[in-house]
Amino acid sequence: MQTESKRVTLIDGGMGQELLKRSGAKPTPLWSAQVLMDKPDIVRDLHADFIKAGARVITLNTYSVTPERLERDGDIADFEPLQKSAIDIAKSARASAGQSDVRIAGCLPPLVGSYRPEEAPEYDVMLATYRLIVKQQQQEVDLFMCETMSSVAEANAALTAAAESGLPVWVALSVQDDNSGLLRSGEPLAEAVTSIDKIGASATLLNCSKPEAIDACWKILAAGRAPIGAYANGFTSISALEPGGTVDALEARHDLNPESYARFAMNWVEQGASIVGGCCEVGPEHIAAIANSLKQNGYQNTWID
Repeated sequence: MQTESKRVTLIDGGMGQELLKRSGAKPTPLWSAQVLMDKPDIVRDLHADFIKAGARVITLNTYSVTPERLERDGDIADFEPLQKSAIDIAKSARASAGQSDVRIAGCLPPLVGSYRPEEAPEYDVMLATYRLIVKQQQQEVDLFMCETMSSVAEANAALTAAAESGLPVWVALSVQDDNSGLLRSGEPLAEAVTSIDKIGASATLLNCSKPEAIDACWKILAAGRAPIGAYANGFTSISALEPGGTVDALEARHDLNPESYARFAMNWVEQGASIVGGCCEVGPEHIAAIANSLKQNGYQNTWID
């Protein structure tokens, strides 16, 4: 019989970059939402591929479907239809993969753009917008993922709105890639962990940072009260991406193949992570490699309540 310490939840990898590769489309500021609009079947197939690779949680493809982004780069009238489409596609992918036990996570992303908390709205505005997103998703998802949270205020607003749903809420914080133990905002990671502990996150993770930066911050993350985990990105640097810009400004690393990325993930597991997966530039092959490593090392890949 497996012990609790040998149970891990494997989540999916990055949707946006993989969707662009599969679609062959030129990047736009709406990023993954553009593929959702133009080629929804590709979104469904990618969700299904992550499930087949071993993911027990998939996240809605709504990272760039926020009112702020749509007002700037698209049409705000698309907000509700795109939210509904992403939900329907995720449920269809789960059914097509024949894995009814896979959980679907709602997505609460940065509202304006990744890695730039100085561009985020004031706290009360963020809270109101996150409540709008939660309202669209809460009846159709199993948990909420607040991801790539780059400041304490951003994390607190997303967590507060999601917690009102009564569903489990995982908060994923993004840290600077210089191993400093600071959020993208410059605030100490320890401050963020303490703050979201007080509000009541169901799990605290690090995401969309270099795996080496996650390694350097692990002791800080592990000092919190909630279960912990991580899902890193595969970018060489994120400094070139501006709000409203396109992801072709970023470059993928060539040294993070599935096996090397799985070694990072297994190191986190061995240090107490109960949730692992991948972010940008981490595809189904990487998730399959982690699933294989978990199995080889006697871990049960299952949902952690």
